Amino acid sequence: MQKTYPMLWFDNQAEEAAEFYVSIFPNSKAGKVAKYGPGAPLPEGTVLTVEFELDGQKMVALNGGPEFKFNESVSFVVPCESQAEVDKMWDRLVVGGEPSACGWLKDRYGLSWQVVPTELLKLLDDPDPAKSKRAFEAMMKVWGKFNVADLRAAAEAA
Repeated sequence: MQKTYPMLWFDNQAEEAAEFYVSIFPNSKAGKVAKYGPGAPLPEGTVLTVEFELDGQKMVALNGGPEFKFNESVSFVVPCESQAEVDKMWDRLVVGGEPSACGWLKDRYGLSWQVVPTELLKLLDDPDPAKSKRAFEAMMKVWGKFNVADLRAAAEAA
């Protein structure tokens, strides 16, 4: 049983966001929805929390009002085994959001994601320091989605 899990604070889009995330990731499903009762800070019957699983990981979305916003200090990493998987995950998550540096993006709710090819991680950890340096430098130049072939070519260049 998972003992810790993230709770994501939304203004009023918790249910919509949970459905969006569940639609993107395999091995995901929506769960229990709790609603505000009488005397709560939001109107009675408004969705309070939505439990969901994201690729088998328990998460909770909370409608807490506009007091807090997401920022880049917390992000979710999506490791991808192929360019096709990078393309699929990136293209779905970025809809309504915005790209950022080094494979990062903000989704339509402002939550930050890093869609990372696993090959990049291997290149960065290469025993040849010159090769790993070139991979790092190539990574730092990327705005938006990673291209695995470009990263590989940069690492292999002499």
